[in-house]
Amino acid sequence: MVTWKKHLKRGLLALSLLWGAGASVFAQGDAKKGEQLFKTNCTACHALDKQVIGPALGGVVERLKTEQNLDEQWLQKWIKDSKALRESGDKYANEIFEKFNKVEMTAFPALSEQDITDILEYTTNPPAPEPVAEAAADTNSVAALEAAEKAKMNSTIVLISLLSIVGLLIWVLFQLRKLVKVQQSPELAELNATRIQSVGELFEKYKKFANAGIGLLALLALYGVWNGLMWIGVYKGYKPEQPIHFSHKIHAGDNKIDCQMCHSSAKYGKVSEIPSVNVCMNCHRSISEYNGKYFEPGKDKAFYDAEIQKIYKAAGWDPATQSYTGKTEPIEWVRIHNMPDFVFFSHAQHVVAGEQAIISSHNKKNPKDQIDVVCKACHGKVDTMNVVQMANDFTMGWCIECHRTTEVDMNNGHNKEYFKNLHEKLKKQYPSKEGKITVDAIGGLECGKCHY
Repeated sequence: MVTWKKHLKRGLLALSLLWGAGASVFAQGDAKKGEQLFKTNCTACHALDKQVIGPALGGVVERLKTEQNLDEQWLQKWIKDSKALRESGDKYANEIFEKFNKVEMTAFPALSEQDITDILEYTTNPPAPEPVAEAAADTNSVAALEAAEKAKMNSTIVLISLLSIVGLLIWVLFQLRKLVKVQQSPELAELNATRIQSVGELFEKYKKFANAGIGLLALLALYGVWNGLMWIGVYKGYKPEQPIHFSHKIHAGDNKIDCQMCHSSAKYGKVSEIPSVNVCMNCHRSISEYNGKYFEPGKDKAFYDAEIQKIYKAAGWDPATQSYTGKTEPIEWVRIHNMPDFVFFSHAQHVVAGEQAIISSHNKKNPKDQIDVVCKACHGKVDTMNVVQMANDFTMGWCIECHRTTEVDMNNGHNKEYFKNLHEKLKKQYPSKEGKITVDAIGGLECGKCHY
């Protein structure tokens, strides 16, 4: 009987060890898969090495085990549905909720237990970065050496050029001394007596040619003054340096952020407005560093990270405590597009009523420069600009030319109803345009449309 009990205990012990080993094998996560899942589901609120909206998650499994005596099963429940865990009366779950300003953590019911195990494995043993950076560093080193060699060669060329110039100057000095000696001879003095000695004598001798030249210069001067006056207020290509570097290529181009997410009044307002820093914080509250693959020439990750810190300073945001300090600073943006006070221009009128017409007209006139957003017709392809610049002249002539060539969109619900009875009359009134109604036909050239 005793022997039977001993065998039973040994069997149960072996079974429990086998089950434990099986559970351990099952619980083993894949850090690579966990990294992808972490980036997809967690990076909006968490990072491994610092607090964002939620706490830093690097080593969270070991930390919870040491500090709270909680295992991975607790983390499974918390990640799946933190609210349900809190409502069950879990003490530590409620403590975490209170500590982080009662911010509700998103539930992830779609994640399987293995998915969460993979994520936790990533937080415990994040995979080492691939050796691409080293290769890049080697490439950069080679490039740096080549640049140093090139700089050295350029310095040598500059030095040789300077020595050549010095030698040339010495030769010219000797030649001038010879000329001085020649001028002192009696033969040259007699020859100089027969030559013109002043500008007045030259003018009298060639009076007709001189008057013609003066007249030509006067005409050129008048043309220069007129041309200069015509270009007053025209700043095509103007791209000032802003207090915070903002790359539209990264935001609107690479990340496909819609123009109206930041310039919300462009569609229904007169002006598009510069977004407030609160609009920036909608995203940058959880994006404290740049992790994109694109870098502008001469700029690195540290540069972009420093610009994000400027946003935090302006907003009065403390990323360490994830809270506002109340100490804000204005951002003195430099305005690029600014209509004169005597000009009326409404973005709403163009973006809402004329959106499809403007896009269609631009694409017909510029087959090699197609646009998909109405903003680009006037402001250029902003989604490719690192620094926004004025893409067009914005002169009166430029606007009038657009009104003369852009057809009114009669498929637009507003226009179709508004011009219901006028449409046929305009077709007869403008037979040269083959029944096409352009903006000038509906008052687009009237002074009072654009000027007060």
